[in-house]
Amino acid sequence: MTDPGTGTTEPQDSVPIAERDVAAAPAASRRTSLLVTLVLGGLTAVPPLSMDMYLPALPEVTEALHSPAATVQLTLTTCLAGMALGQMVVGPMSDKWGRRRPLLAGMVIYVIATALCALATNAELLIAFRLLQGLAGAAGIVIARAVVRDLYDGVAMARFFSTLMLISGVAPVVAPLIGGQILQVTDWRGVFVVLTVVGVLLTLLVWRRLHETLPPERRHSGGLGEALHTMRGLLADRAFSGYLIVGAFAFAALFAYISASPFVIQEIYGASPQTFSLLFGVNSVGLVLVGQINGKVLVGRVSLDVVLGIGLGLITAAATVLLLMAGGVFGDVGLWPMAAGLFVLMSAMGLVMPSANTKALLRSGHAAGSASALLGTSTFLLGSVASPLVGIAGEHTAVPMAVVQLSCGVLALLSFLGMCRPWQRREETATGTGERTRL
Repeated sequence: MTDPGTGTTEPQDSVPIAERDVAAAPAASRRTSLLVTLVLGGLTAVPPLSMDMYLPALPEVTEALHSPAATVQLTLTTCLAGMALGQMVVGPMSDKWGRRRPLLAGMVIYVIATALCALATNAELLIAFRLLQGLAGAAGIVIARAVVRDLYDGVAMARFFSTLMLISGVAPVVAPLIGGQILQVTDWRGVFVVLTVVGVLLTLLVWRRLHETLPPERRHSGGLGEALHTMRGLLADRAFSGYLIVGAFAFAALFAYISASPFVIQEIYGASPQTFSLLFGVNSVGLVLVGQINGKVLVGRVSLDVVLGIGLGLITAAATVLLLMAGGVFGDVGLWPMAAGLFVLMSAMGLVMPSANTKALLRSGHAAGSASALLGTSTFLLGSVASPLVGIAGEHTAVPMAVVQLSCGVLALLSFLGMCRPWQRREETATGTGERTRL
């Protein structure tokens, strides 16, 4: 096959990935201790912690800083934008200088920016510090994925991503609860103090326990020009771009649920905040549980493309049913049928996300940092676009949420079939050491 980053043709290997990687999985699993796994999970949990722990404090921030709600909302937007853009910078840096140095630098800046958020005296300063917090926090997301790519290949990588989902999937559920409890004993600044402490602990763990995973001989020596050339090469690879788009649209469907569900469940179907919290938690558990079933049972026995196709089919089917129910085709269905549809849609993410990330990163062993940056930025950007669309018709109908989810599901499925072409057997770049796997 032709390497999308260098244009060189590599020899073929006829060993099926399921056979080769199942045998290699025990060796791969010895590369990381439980503590390192928790550190990588903690790094991927930084975005939901930074965003969701702060949500319960928004009304208090508005009052304390004497600013309009729309202005305070920008503290969320700028943090999300920073996390999207920061990945495009840090990813190529990690391919040039290794994983540790950019990660440690990013975490130190994240700690400083988060502490400054706690000291902000007006909304404008808080917005600026949140932007810096997002830019620096992006280092944890993008480099954690790149480290996994450095250490694992094929089936073993898919299994490890499923393990990370267990850790990072819990963060959005517990973060608002933690934020609410913090506000019981202190004000909104205390939320950022806790995030600062979390950042310090993660930084120390990275410094002490996370060793360099990218050897010097595999690093890129070029500057911005080479980084852009590498990204262009990755995007020119039809299959890589296909898996990137699949993952991004799946995340957009997930983000549509996160943005719209408080209004859909509480305002439209009359559920209490406690019921909403329960349903949100159950759906998150469904995502994590299916992710674990995928990693422990399906991976190595079933092709990643088959798992990905099943997940996309479930998302599309669930979104179709949700749209029919929201549009009144079945009459007034009530809360629980809608909740069941959302549960299926959310749980299917546990099949799609690890598989899409794995298939994309398998094609980028020569530039895992740049590939991880493209994957992360695309998901954040599409997620930020999907979020406002779900409220386009107001807060009294679930139709926009279902339309966005169905559109994302259909586009992801079409990208999978048209660009990834799963029925074709194709060699994939493995670890950058000359090995090749066939999926």
